[in-house]
Amino acid sequence: MLQQLFSLKNESTKNRFHLLCIVTFMFFGISIHAQSKKWTLEECVNHALENNISIKNSKLDEKLAEISKSDAIGAFLPSANATTSHSWNIGLNQNITTGLLENQTTQFTSAGLNVGVDIYNGLQNQYRLRRANLAKIASQYQLTKMQEDIALNVANSFLQILFNKENLKVQQQQLLNNQKQKERSEQLLQAGIIPRGDLLDIKANVASSEQLVISAENALLISKLSLAQLLQLDSFKDFDIVDQDYEVLQSPLLLETAESIYQKAKETRTELKIAQTNLEVAEKDVSIARGAYQPRLQGFYSFSTRASSIGRVTGVELDPNNPTTVIGLVEGTNQNVLQPNFNPILGNPLPIFRQFDNNKGQNFGVQLTIPIFNGMATRNNVERSKVALERSKIAYEQEELTLERNVYTAFTDVKAALKSYDAALTTLEARQEAFIYAKERFEVGLMNAFDLNQSLVLLTNAQSEVLRTKFDYIFRTKILEFYFGIPIIKKP
Repeated sequence: MLQQLFSLKNESTKNRFHLLCIVTFMFFGISIHAQSKKWTLEECVNHALENNISIKNSKLDEKLAEISKSDAIGAFLPSANATTSHSWNIGLNQNITTGLLENQTTQFTSAGLNVGVDIYNGLQNQYRLRRANLAKIASQYQLTKMQEDIALNVANSFLQILFNKENLKVQQQQLLNNQKQKERSEQLLQAGIIPRGDLLDIKANVASSEQLVISAENALLISKLSLAQLLQLDSFKDFDIVDQDYEVLQSPLLLETAESIYQKAKETRTELKIAQTNLEVAEKDVSIARGAYQPRLQGFYSFSTRASSIGRVTGVELDPNNPTTVIGLVEGTNQNVLQPNFNPILGNPLPIFRQFDNNKGQNFGVQLTIPIFNGMATRNNVERSKVALERSKIAYEQEELTLERNVYTAFTDVKAALKSYDAALTTLEARQEAFIYAKERFEVGLMNAFDLNQSLVLLTNAQSEVLRTKFDYIFRTKILEFYFGIPIIKKP
């Protein structure tokens, strides 16, 4: 019986252990999967375009431009305003029915509707609508420009990480070579081929290589953090990118001329479109300002009605205290001419809606306003808009010059970067052969450790220079393609 109980207990313990292992494995697997996420260039760019703060602000500017366009459309529509009021009048006031001063409390209610519409105002509304359409287009161009700049910055940061990764591999490989060289030097020292000082120099080289590896690791970490912050990531502790190997090929754009690329850039570049749109906006501002010189014709219509709590006159009766009043004498007989004195008979006020119906009134017409003199305000506004127009023309010309300079510079930089890369490859090949030769001489005692280290330093520098020129050429090619209208990545 006890054996059965122990057997059941052990079985239960095993089941629990197996379940715990499964849960732990699943959790560990999920954690590893979450940390193994590596970003591609396309994913980085798309994420930045969706989450970058500057792009979000540009999208808000685009919404404001749409609201401004709605304002311009609304200026064509009539304006309508309804008014209503209710008041109490307490104290000594004139009774509007009897004309006597009385202490009383009266209530008054009034309502009205006013409608106005611009029939003609110097075509200012039309020019404002056209300006609003141009401003909306300019805001869209600004958003596109912001997206292009962010994409270019992301690509630059992405390539910087790749460069730092490759550079770290170079430094790690050199450290490994130095460590092997130290082991080999220890053997050579025991064999009496090299002096002890050479071994000490080799050990110093190992320490220097370790420092270079640490520096390369720090540079890689900083470049990862920079890209993660550019992507607005909440957590970038485990951020990493996909290891891509970009093949260095001669760009087809090098078969073009700088002038043809510039002409293509004039058709596609967003900054030139922004300058052109701003120029057209400034022209519309001049037309709007000049519209204030012309007469303004407005139509208007108003409707009003009122009601009060004052009693109404329902009839008259003779004044018992003073039934008549002498108003004159008959010529010849001198008889008094009498006039009866009547007092009004007051009743309750009519129902409020009946009063509204009885007291309603309407007013409509047109109003023509002709500007004659307003302290030179209109003239000064026109002159200011002309100055702004001239500034926009200069800005457009400046953008053309800047674009031309940037295209020619980018074209020259790509050609120079490709030549530098080819030269770096040639140098690396020579440095590799020189190091192999120096290593062979060191092992037979024909070269000291200092000269061997110098050869190794030159080899490491050559390897780093190949990486630098490679990624410099890739990035500068991206810039040249950018001016030619080729996007960094395909749009999502």
